[in-house]
Amino acid sequence: MRQQHTAGDKLFIDYCGPTVPIVNPDTGEVRTAQIFVATLGASNYTYVEASRSQNLESWLQAHVNAFEFFGGVPHLLVPDNLRSAVTKHCRYEPTLNDSYRKLANHYCTAVMPARPYKPKDKAKAENAVLIVERWILMRLRHQVFHTYAELNIVIRKLMHELNQREMRQIGASRQALFEMLDKPALKPLPLQPYLYTETKRAKVGPDYHIQYKKHYYSVPHQLVGEHVELEASLRLVKIYHQGNLVAQHPCSTKEHGQSTIDMHMPSNHQHQKWLPQRLLSWGKSIGPATREVVNAQLQSKAHPEQAYRSCLGLLSLSRQHGDNRLEQACKDAVLVDKPYLKFIKNLLSNHREGRLSSDSTSTPNIEHSNVRGPGSYH
Repeated sequence: MRQQHTAGDKLFIDYCGPTVPIVNPDTGEVRTAQIFVATLGASNYTYVEASRSQNLESWLQAHVNAFEFFGGVPHLLVPDNLRSAVTKHCRYEPTLNDSYRKLANHYCTAVMPARPYKPKDKAKAENAVLIVERWILMRLRHQVFHTYAELNIVIRKLMHELNQREMRQIGASRQALFEMLDKPALKPLPLQPYLYTETKRAKVGPDYHIQYKKHYYSVPHQLVGEHVELEASLRLVKIYHQGNLVAQHPCSTKEHGQSTIDMHMPSNHQHQKWLPQRLLSWGKSIGPATREVVNAQLQSKAHPEQAYRSCLGLLSLSRQHGDNRLEQACKDAVLVDKPYLKFIKNLLSNHREGRLSSDSTSTPNIEHSNVRGPGSYH
């Protein structure tokens, strides 16, 4: 049956069967690029993009890019029955993926998946896929691409040539028909593009981190063992507990890495985050002698981190004895060349700080027959 397509009404969407290899120039690893194709019903105006996969994130982002390319939104989306679009296949009432439904709501459009095993429901997409395979992918079969961006640049150039090429049976190009038919009938784009957000539930591990896409994000250590809700976009990861936002991190793609905020760590773990400059700055705020003792502690070890605990133990004495007493004890320790935590701690415990620096008396010269002079030593 010949189908009549209304301007700006339907957008037919599918993936090509053939893929394009992406070769890592350093390791030789080969990945495959999936080719996303979307075509408007009235004008056959076609959008083509290389995606990393057919997963939900790539599927939704390809839609966003297609709407930006068209400069508007069609009234109806007609996708295939892939998992990223339909979670439950049914001839009469298919169940849409929640994220795909959110995207449709964001752009004020509707989704009507093609019936399973009925390619004629999306004949426009099938025909567009065939043309893309013959006119674009055929030209790329002898080229080697190292990145998806590099591949998309070449595809975008060939896509423009395809849309500007005159169709014999109609006597006009897809570009001309789009400008005349579909473009005026498309819905306007929203002010902000759709931002994909993935929602997951996770349990906080004993190291007060949760895992998302092979990366670890910290939460307050008081939530160890609790269940939290995670909302992740391409830019930000937000973590909620009982509806309250407890942590947020920039999204990271570093596998097996970790994003840790110092405030989330218990006090007995925070010493691992101390740096020599921070310890020296704390000591300087108490006094120059305290800073000198801290510096001596850091210099006395083969690695500065070995002295972190001693320095923290020294600086924490100011909470019990005050800054003035600690600074005076450090002056005494520097005077007698004993910049050690135990020595300074004993001075403060016995209230003997200041006595060494205030004692100006010297040992008297004693004359006695039992006392030998320097002439007795060679």
